[in-house]
Amino acid sequence: MRTINGIDEFESLIGQELGSSEWLTMDQDAINAFADVTGDHQWIHVDEERAAEGPYGATIVHGFFTLALIPKFSSEVFTIEGVAIRVNYGLNKVRFLQPVVVGSRLRGKVEVKDVIRGEKGTQVILKQTIEIDGQERPACIAEVVTLLVE
Repeated sequence: MRTINGIDEFESLIGQELGSSEWLTMDQDAINAFADVTGDHQWIHVDEERAAEGPYGATIVHGFFTLALIPKFSSEVFTIEGVAIRVNYGLNKVRFLQPVVVGSRLRGKVEVKDVIRGEKGTQVILKQTIEIDGQERPACIAEVVTLLVE
């Protein structure tokens, strides 16, 4: 895991990849638990028999579940020191490029896209790519904005 010491170091990393997380296998129990928490019980996610006959041959992970893994993956790639507050500020762009079939392995890759200093803090924009093991196209690409206050 990489330690980033303050906003100045983040600025020096614009355009650079910080690294990748460990692989995580997406199993049906996790998909079902996410469905229960969010109330999204669409058959393509939770009905294994029906999904086996569907377009992907199995259940698929919710797109928002894939997106929700970004904090877990990021925590395996880097940590930040030298700031008082670190909060999620929003998303600039999110695209789900490929479905994630149950049993797939995912990992997150993090790149520093931009650093914008402002009166209320500094916005760090990270390009987060959720990769699927063995697939060329990623499951998701998102620009995540984190607000840092020194």
